[in-house]
Amino acid sequence: MDRPKTVPLDTHAAATLQYIRASMDAAVSLSIPGSAGIAMGAVGILAAALAAAPALHPYWFWIWIGAAVLAASLGALRMARESARRSAHKGSLLFGTPLRRFMLCLFPGLFGGVVMTAVLKVAGNEQLLPGTWLVLYGCALIAASAPTTKTLGLFGAVFVGLGLLTYALPPAWQMLALGAGFGGLHLAFGALARRAA
Repeated sequence: MDRPKTVPLDTHAAATLQYIRASMDAAVSLSIPGSAGIAMGAVGILAAALAAAPALHPYWFWIWIGAAVLAASLGALRMARESARRSAHKGSLLFGTPLRRFMLCLFPGLFGGVVMTAVLKVAGNEQLLPGTWLVLYGCALIAASAPTTKTLGLFGAVFVGLGLLTYALPPAWQMLALGAGFGGLHLAFGALARRAA
């Protein structure tokens, strides 16, 4: 009579732990493609250049609002493509746990930015908008770093610091701060993300 083949308990436990670790890593981590940061940074640089032009300077608010919509759309498109590529490779859902967590962490800060933009615009305090945009966007990035990388949180902290400094700057320098933040910092993050990939 043949004896059934048995698997040693420690081998089975090690394989189970390895599977659990891999599942947890896949569930909580999300990599942001460098191309998203580069695309958003290019839009920020373009917006800063347009807003600095004397003929267009009176329309700086609408230039930056348009740039925000365009940059967000490009960033979301790049992230969706990257997520779809990874999902196809791993056989998981496109809008799985990591992307959902990222959006849930990012959204409150962005929503706060929309609300404060409306409040300050209606109150006639547009000079406070550049600093407010940088601070709240930085806070959104810090929160969104939870399911991504610490690097995103560090960039968020730099945005917050730049935003606080912007409150003390004259209006012309505030436009440069917006360009440095939404243009330069996004480009720097994109370049670092590409190098790390």
